[in-house]
Amino acid sequence: MPVGAFLDNFDKKERERRETMKMKNVCRTLLGMTMTLSLAAGMMTAANAEEKKVLKVAMECGYAPYNWTQSDDSNGAVPISGSPDYAYGYDVMMAKHICEELGYDLEIVKLDWDSLVPAVQAGTVDCVIAGQSITSERLQSVDFSEPYYYATIVTLVKSDNAYAEAKGVADLKGATCTSQINTIWYDLCLPQIEDANILPAHESVPQMLVALNSGACDIVVTDQPTGMAACVAYPDFTMLDFAGTDDDFEVSDEEINIGISMQKGNTELKEAIDSVLSEMTVDDFSEMMDEAIAVQPLAQ
Repeated sequence: MPVGAFLDNFDKKERERRETMKMKNVCRTLLGMTMTLSLAAGMMTAANAEEKKVLKVAMECGYAPYNWTQSDDSNGAVPISGSPDYAYGYDVMMAKHICEELGYDLEIVKLDWDSLVPAVQAGTVDCVIAGQSITSERLQSVDFSEPYYYATIVTLVKSDNAYAEAKGVADLKGATCTSQINTIWYDLCLPQIEDANILPAHESVPQMLVALNSGACDIVVTDQPTGMAACVAYPDFTMLDFAGTDDDFEVSDEEINIGISMQKGNTELKEAIDSVLSEMTVDDFSEMMDEAIAVQPLAQ
């Protein structure tokens, strides 16, 4: 082969070799970029999942129709943290709705009534959704959302008791009565009954209702949703509602408005929760409460 032809052939093969190497380098670079982007996307997805807020909500899980404990997830009940049981009721329904609207995960924490406010103050839970009245005393310890229910005060009595015919607070004179501890029902309403025989307060609503059913007292004072639920569970109870009369219990609007409590100064959470509640109406609240009363365990 002539030298010129040989050199031309050599140059051609060298150019082809270099082009092949260049393409391989490009492919390696693109592959590396793809893997890097995939890894970055995976890390971002994991980070987003880790950053999703979990709203820790405390309640008694024993205060139907606001909240109760059940053994399964029927009707949309939520697991109770650290327990094999589930929680449901109006408060759970409201907590689920808030979390759905805000994109939060929900964790239900079961606590005794007297432990709710201290838990919020200590920051062990984010908020309490437990049928709490927005009282001036509580506002000294915690902040509250806008009301998520408006509850009037009622009186429960057994249907065969003489006080079942009462038309106002004055007709309850001399009654033996009780209610739940640290509530406006016990602290504010019972003292308005003339010559009342006020028994020690009960730790929970179920205990209060058992006392009435057993005949240990003549009456108990509570709020309307609790009274409605109690009459379903105890058909021989009569609910007396003096609202709209001239002889009702004297309470302020703030004391019968039910709110969500949270740590003082937590404006971010308060604004977030209020943004959800502001889109709901009184009819929305009533419809949700009616559903809770209909599915409470003792109603079936």
